[in-house]
Amino acid sequence: MLTVIGLSAFVIYATVRSFVRSAYYVADYHYLTPFYSPCLSESCVPGSSHFGTPFPELPMWIPLAFLTLPFLLGFRLTCYYYRKAYYRSIWLSPPACAVAEPHTKYTGETRLPLIIQNSHRYFFYAAVVISVINSYDVIVSFHAKDGGFGLGLGNVILVVNVVLLWVYTVSCHSCRHVTGGRLKHFSKHPVRYWIWTQVSKLNTRHMQFAWITLGTLVLTDFYIMLVASNTISDLRFVG
Repeated sequence: MLTVIGLSAFVIYATVRSFVRSAYYVADYHYLTPFYSPCLSESCVPGSSHFGTPFPELPMWIPLAFLTLPFLLGFRLTCYYYRKAYYRSIWLSPPACAVAEPHTKYTGETRLPLIIQNSHRYFFYAAVVISVINSYDVIVSFHAKDGGFGLGLGNVILVVNVVLLWVYTVSCHSCRHVTGGRLKHFSKHPVRYWIWTQVSKLNTRHMQFAWITLGTLVLTDFYIMLVASNTISDLRFVG
């Protein structure tokens, strides 16, 4: 029940925020919420398009981050941990170990739509690119409105969020396989073996990072929404 509530709450919040098109960018401090990054349409508010506006205005039923959100959703849905979480809690397939399968026929992940789960590695590649984009957004946010260096609470929140997103991404099982899964002789590839061991350590806490990053995404977006809507003022340390 807790898993269903947690996942449902995030999906509802993220869906609403992705479509409302308001209070997602703070022009004075260049804060852009991850739910709208990158913003590549002429529908984006001025200043929020860090990579230009190659696309025309979009209808309201298309989210402004339409290029990245499907890949992020695919990365999370096909994640090994999330698969276990929603298979057990939502589909009850099965609800726990040593519990009978409630479905009369079991085909695994060999038929549509579950065969798409096997594309997780490719969603991982996309997630790496999107993490780079999010990192660039963080760098831009350190530019104060006068053109100099600026630092505020929003910067701290953005940095913590993007660091944890990187940790969640590289702790993925696919990353572990990419770094060392195909090696037959670790001794011949000491650098890749070292990387593999570090990713393996992170991988043991992949479940925790999966939940933590859901929270940091909501926190980051919610804070930027409050500042962008002038509900609160950003706590500034420099600039």
